[in-house]
Amino acid sequence: MTKTMRVAVYYSNSDIRIENRPIPKIGPGELLMKIFASGVCGSDVMEWYRIHKAPLVLGHEVAGEVAEVGEGAGDFSVGDRIVVSHHVPCMVCDNCRNGHETVCDTLFTTNFDPGGFCEYLRVPAINVRNGTYLIPDGVSFDEACFAEPMACVLRGQRRAGVGPGKSVLVLGSGIAGIGHIHLACALGAGAVVATDVDPWRIKAARRFGAAQAFLAKDYTPDEFRRANGGRLADVVITTAGTRPVFEQAFASVARGGVILIFAPTMPGETIPLSVNDLFWKTDLTITTTYAGSPADHVTALRMIGAGRLKVKDMITHRFGLADTSEAFQKVASGTDSIKVIVYPDK
Repeated sequence: MTKTMRVAVYYSNSDIRIENRPIPKIGPGELLMKIFASGVCGSDVMEWYRIHKAPLVLGHEVAGEVAEVGEGAGDFSVGDRIVVSHHVPCMVCDNCRNGHETVCDTLFTTNFDPGGFCEYLRVPAINVRNGTYLIPDGVSFDEACFAEPMACVLRGQRRAGVGPGKSVLVLGSGIAGIGHIHLACALGAGAVVATDVDPWRIKAARRFGAAQAFLAKDYTPDEFRRANGGRLADVVITTAGTRPVFEQAFASVARGGVILIFAPTMPGETIPLSVNDLFWKTDLTITTTYAGSPADHVTALRMIGAGRLKVKDMITHRFGLADTSEAFQKVASGTDSIKVIVYPDK
């Protein structure tokens, strides 16, 4: 008799259905993972991007343990506590060899079977090889499911040059923004200033280390100057993809500074950009990052394990699998939440 599991199937942000499906069968080099915690990412509720692919099982911020080991699946054993990357690079192409693992062609073709909002998932062999990590002792499943989102943040800040003494402006204080604020402080940044459209998130930004936090409608570059000894920001990080955010970013970055674009826009949105202003006056770097490399995941787990990233404090809501629809609604509303966790075993 085929064993079944519960699966939360996405049809839309307001239509998540709990269905029964067979537990995946694994092959050589693969693992069966029992999921104990699965974070809801902002990209999970990005409906314009998801809806045409529905129905599907979402969820990629997963932590759990090995339930079954396929022949040749490395040194993993049943009961090992693990986190797994859903998109993994090949590690042998030119992009990977040159440190651009997150634009590897393979990364965009790999994924879980079926997804993170279910009781069990099959970890394909390439994900086992290039994207499965043991959870350090003392790190809970709740904390471990932050490995993927914080790996993305780590990669972005490394690309942008965030470090000791650098002044940082984070535009948007949702989960990505809070992650950037918290990591910048952990890395020894100087003035860290944040904005958001929601008063609740402004308070959260201050709680996670922002020296100053402003409602977006009240923020001006002069506010950053007042917080940073008269200078504009060395690094500006955009975690929301709206035109006003980009206008504030270009107005707030110092000469020789960096703008890190960390979030997509709605389809068709363009960035207000004067090439001549950039050419003559700024010596500005504009960069983007997507996802995190295997090394970023390892670093994120180590920083969580060492207590440098206090990610457990970011969890505001917890739901059992049957209430995944409510979890999605909470994230999609964009208010009074930072990280929402779904527990597939409950």
